Amino acid sequence: MSMPRAHLRPTGPSKGAVHLVHLYPREMSIYGDLGNTRCLAARIVRHGYECVVHDHHPGADFPEQAHLLMGGGGQDSGQSRVEADLEAIAGRLRALAGDGVPMLMICGMYQMFGHAFITHDGVELPGLGILDVTTRGQSTRMIGGIVLDTDFGEVVGFENHSGATVLGTGQAPFGRVRAGHGNNGTDGTEGARTANVIGCYVHGPILPANPAVADGLIAAAVERATGRAFEPAQLDDALATQARTRQIARLLRAGA
Repeated sequence: MSMPRAHLRPTGPSKGAVHLVHLYPREMSIYGDLGNTRCLAARIVRHGYECVVHDHHPGADFPEQAHLLMGGGGQDSGQSRVEADLEAIAGRLRALAGDGVPMLMICGMYQMFGHAFITHDGVELPGLGILDVTTRGQSTRMIGGIVLDTDFGEVVGFENHSGATVLGTGQAPFGRVRAGHGNNGTDGTEGARTANVIGCYVHGPILPANPAVADGLIAAAVERATGRAFEPAQLDDALATQARTRQIARLLRAGA
């Protein structure tokens, strides 16, 4: 039976408990992606909810309850170490995604949530097919600051990937690129979004700098966990707003 890593509680009365699952935190959590899980857990508690944090490792039982999923980026060696387990839990992940569970998958996990990753040598590695995207490895890297227009407003972060991702017909992107490369450096899209599942290349990590994205995921998770609408607290995000605004302005000036 899977045991949670932490059970965090608010200082006041609890509005309910949200179970947050981090997929492969050892193998797929580079470029600061662990900060996304820490941000989600902290904001869930600050909004007045309990947060039960689960780390899912290869070969372990998948948590019985999962209201919000997070996955990060990793090196090729990390991806190879999780492939067998990802195949084993694929049915559960597809069912959760189809049932509306919010998920944020960054970089390598974003690629693995697509149909396939085709290596630079032409070897095709199958993915979960939750997102209608296909990624092909290339020799050059797309790296640097990135600014997006999204349904959550302006989003800023850092991208570092050599895979070029193409959206399938009808697949919505996570955002439109204003500065940076995005999915492939040519079509102006970044990431993909289907219902409550988001995949993208934005590190940083993305959520501390973009709290609106974090709260959007949390709102969907709270509704699943409690059966009630999200009741947000009034949080002071002045520092995050200031940092994001300055970074966006700098990146847009550099690209002008």
